[in-house]
Amino acid sequence: MSSDPAIVVSDLSVEYPARGPSASCVALRGVSFRLEQGQVLGVLGETGSGKSTLAQVLSGRVLPPRSSEAGPRISGGEASVLGHPLRKARKRDLAEVTFHVGYLPQDAAATLEPTMSVQDNVTLPIFERDERYPRRAAGERAATMLDTVHLPLSVLSKYPYELSSGQRQRVALARALVLGPTMLVADEPTAGIDATVRDAVIDLLGQLREHPDFSAVVVSHDLAVLRRATDVSLVLQGGRPVGYGPIEEVLADPAHPFVAGLARALKPPQQRTERRPQRAARRGAEVTGDRT
Repeated sequence: MSSDPAIVVSDLSVEYPARGPSASCVALRGVSFRLEQGQVLGVLGETGSGKSTLAQVLSGRVLPPRSSEAGPRISGGEASVLGHPLRKARKRDLAEVTFHVGYLPQDAAATLEPTMSVQDNVTLPIFERDERYPRRAAGERAATMLDTVHLPLSVLSKYPYELSSGQRQRVALARALVLGPTMLVADEPTAGIDATVRDAVIDLLGQLREHPDFSAVVVSHDLAVLRRATDVSLVLQGGRPVGYGPIEEVLADPAHPFVAGLARALKPPQQRTERRPQRAARRGAEVTGDRT
């Protein structure tokens, strides 16, 4: 295993250039962090904070777009993924990044091809890389990936519309992992799935984390994901970093008002629980006529 970091982000700024009547928009500004190989980074923040933009950039899927295309551009600083700088990256470098980085986009369940079976959806990245790849080997790989995401093999022949939202989400995750990436970028991996399946997905992320050469970036508002499947977390507000470190440490000692508010919102209502026995004691005193 290489000792080089999985990701190095230095004073990164990303903007969406002006298009027609739409003005340019700065999505990220001054973001810096370093993720070692084998670590998992959690990213959280409010809507519009730049979480998904950061995920897209680190996945290598959106850079560099042609001048005629919409999409984010690195306008300042640098981001390197698996040793490949992304700013002004060549197509060959980006191809190398996308080969080694699996990407689970936001609303991933909706990105499945509706006219293709689950097996064909899962193996799609394989044939995009190599049209001559043996069909039988690809099918075996799809079966292995379904087992990895805790889906029965009977699902292979089904179509996305025949599955629940949680099953579709796990099929999308299987597709993101089918090439055996050394890194996963997952944007809200537990979105739209019930509590039982959610725990299975979190457990899977935790299992992936056990591999010393596997790294991940997980965008999530789900505190259980951040606690059980990440090593460090980055908090974004308005495109700027406002907190960084292990999630419990970030919430326990917030250095920014937004993080402090987040910590209060996530704190369990212990005070209400503590007051109930006192109210019960007062009611008992009133019943017995004790007015002390």
